[in-house]
Amino acid sequence: MKPLLSIKGLNVGFGQQRAVNSLDLTLARGQMLALVGESGCGKSATALSILGLLPDYANIGGEIMFEGQNLLTLPAKKLRQLRGKDISMVFQEPMTSLNPVHTVGDQIVESLSVHLGLSRSLARKRAIELLELVELPRPEIRVDYYPHQLSGGQRQRVMIAMAVACEPKLLIADEPTTALDVTVQGRIMALIDRLRKSMSMSVLMISHDLGLMSQWADEVAVMFGGRKLEHNVTAELFSQPRHEYTRGLMAASLHYQQNVHYRQRCLTEIRAQQLQGEPVFSLFTPPTLSFPPLAEIVDARPLLEARHLHVSFQQGGESVDAVSDVNFTLFKGETVGLVGESGCGKSTLSRTLLRLLTTDSGQILLNGIDIVPLPESQLTPLRSKVQMIFQDPFASLNPRQTVKGILDRVLRVNGVKDKHLRNQRILAIIDRVGLPQHSLDRYAHEFSGGQRQRIGIARALITQPELVVCDEAVSALDVSIQAQILNLLLELKKEFGLSYLFISHNLDVVRYMADRVLVMQKGKIVESGEVQNVWQRPQHAYTRELLSSVGKYQFTDEKQQRESA
Repeated sequence: MKPLLSIKGLNVGFGQQRAVNSLDLTLARGQMLALVGESGCGKSATALSILGLLPDYANIGGEIMFEGQNLLTLPAKKLRQLRGKDISMVFQEPMTSLNPVHTVGDQIVESLSVHLGLSRSLARKRAIELLELVELPRPEIRVDYYPHQLSGGQRQRVMIAMAVACEPKLLIADEPTTALDVTVQGRIMALIDRLRKSMSMSVLMISHDLGLMSQWADEVAVMFGGRKLEHNVTAELFSQPRHEYTRGLMAASLHYQQNVHYRQRCLTEIRAQQLQGEPVFSLFTPPTLSFPPLAEIVDARPLLEARHLHVSFQQGGESVDAVSDVNFTLFKGETVGLVGESGCGKSTLSRTLLRLLTTDSGQILLNGIDIVPLPESQLTPLRSKVQMIFQDPFASLNPRQTVKGILDRVLRVNGVKDKHLRNQRILAIIDRVGLPQHSLDRYAHEFSGGQRQRIGIARALITQPELVVCDEAVSALDVSIQAQILNLLLELKKEFGLSYLFISHNLDVVRYMADRVLVMQKGKIVESGEVQNVWQRPQHAYTRELLSSVGKYQFTDEKQQRESA
């Protein structure tokens, strides 16, 4: 049987830069093929080539055959007819892909009207059916919602509903689960897989999440620097990787390091260099760092303590509890993980601890001082002691300022008036996060994602804080870059005696980084304890659901847990 999609010798260039280099791929009908690799390896350029969505200045060569037609030579009108009907795409960030001024229903209706010629009433009815198909709660109501009224996982379901509305033969999914909670990730992948089978649809899945792809893809192709390095059946590729780079990705991926903890060893990093035009890879594991025993850490006075915290918002004329009677402690030198689904209150809690949101009731004690009643004038000197590393450093870095300008402003706001001292601290911290000094004169858009996160870390640490809140600080990073950043955070923790509140939807990362973990559901802490105990013997049903959704942790009932413990 002929493949649905066949790519031969695909080359994509932007000026002097080659994004895709002599790529060959085949995708059978009804098959899911995963294209994995780091940012900039050519995955998205390949997907956009298939859809004819690359910019006009791109140079494209080779052949992309879809049902006997070469998409690279197809007239623009015929390509538009295929796009959205026979070939659809789910983009990585639904908030920027969905039109903010139109309801989600209207956006699905438009696709159905253009490609299938349905009347508005029939298209609306079908839109509700599609939202029900992707398991969006109360679709008859949410069809009239705007994108900002939906959660990240719900917006991604809307994007999938739009993509499958015309029952395409090929679905291209570009990082459809990045930054989603682990339970939502599993449901989204299960949804795509179910639609693939029921519609006999082929799926080209673009991802940097090796663990997720090992569970769902039929075959996996690994890319680096625009080249395909390895392609095999999923089970064989992950059990017997042939290429050094593939082995490096697996060594750096926490999904395949189930029992490792930061107190045991640092993560393996991939080093790449060009020799005679070809990439050569080597693996490097930094020396293991020594930290005080947890029992010794928690024997001291808490650095941060939350007592009966309560935060609510007004929504639709009703009061909604975002944080409800939350109590926990965090000690100096400790890392506390915070996990839970989107909307459970994690980010609200973290912003409340930084006094960026107002509490309804409760106490926040920083070094024994309740900061809740303090006026802003008394909060200012305390703010330098608690800093945050954000999920998206590009959105949180001022695009109009150089790196030096960003760091200098942080110091000036925090009362460092001596210009010479500010320059010294800027040079010291930029060196410590592993960036060259000439980076200081560049702007945020001139850096890669991993480099921008290093700038975000530098900005957080330049005030010499005691506590750093890491809010999804590595969730959008590639496996190899994630390993580098986590190793860096551990080095800085040891060097500066830092404490971390580590918020993440990636349970493997929390399992590695945290000493203790808090599990949050619907604004409440439903379980807490040392990370090893919670992972091995979860007590709450919600914790077991979270861990089971990862795929490698399986729990049935409490009796069986006790018997196997």
